[in-house]
Amino acid sequence: MRPVSWAELDGWSADDHAAAWAAFSLTADAPVAPSDPRAFFEENFDPVEVVPAGTAHFTGYYEPELPASRQRNAAFSHPLYSTPPGLDLSQPWHARAEIVAGDLLSGHEIAYVETAIEAFLAQVQGSVRLRLAEGGSLRLGFAAKNGQPYRSIGAELARRGVAAPITPDVIRRWCAENPGQVQDLLNHNPSFVFFQVLDLPEDSGPIGAMGQPVTAGRSLAVDPDVIPLGSPVWADCPGRTPRLMVAQDIGSAIKGPGRGDIFCGTGPEAGAEAGAINDHGRMIWLRRRA
Repeated sequence: MRPVSWAELDGWSADDHAAAWAAFSLTADAPVAPSDPRAFFEENFDPVEVVPAGTAHFTGYYEPELPASRQRNAAFSHPLYSTPPGLDLSQPWHARAEIVAGDLLSGHEIAYVETAIEAFLAQVQGSVRLRLAEGGSLRLGFAAKNGQPYRSIGAELARRGVAAPITPDVIRRWCAENPGQVQDLLNHNPSFVFFQVLDLPEDSGPIGAMGQPVTAGRSLAVDPDVIPLGSPVWADCPGRTPRLMVAQDIGSAIKGPGRGDIFCGTGPEAGAEAGAINDHGRMIWLRRRA
């Protein structure tokens, strides 16, 4: 890691520091908003470049919004599950293929969505907003996972010869065109995520790893072994306006220095935005002064 000056942060002076403060305050012990948010960050933190410029790897994630039903029927037959009782989080549980083949989660269905790939992608994102056929909505958030390693089905499709770029929409189209091969593809990823029902306001983001809602465009998933959760992070990702974000979430695929996953919001537009982010840029950790 390399200390840098504030002048080296392209776009720092033009950012909306009040918006960054609003996100930061959700997970910081700082209830009183400063009169000058930019000065607050400059006076209390030192910028440190995490990896060499141009090598930080940014991707995006979002909260899917899906039609669903609390009851299995012809239209909605692919379940999202709660955590099975007795799950020991200290050791790996059954892999995805074993869970599906053995129907090991029968009786733990929370709701049902239309396709297997949408249920899978909801697990990858770690949260989902369901519009119920019975009326109303249901918010689900990450509860636990089976302790198995995460493997990218996009990378597996590339190995099978599907042309890049492999976005979520490309994966959806492949699944629609190859229905008999979908479960085999999904089984490539042994990791499995369990959900819990959340009581959240309609305008709230999903709950991140710090137990508070994440903010579209301001919350970042990181590897907490590299950047402490709650830290401000300057994210300079190609194709996006550089801005101050906050490390408020984690992800199975977000490992190592220089990895950042940008929360883009809720629904299909946010999903398209998130799916388009796969670039290398600069990541500056704002390290709190002693």
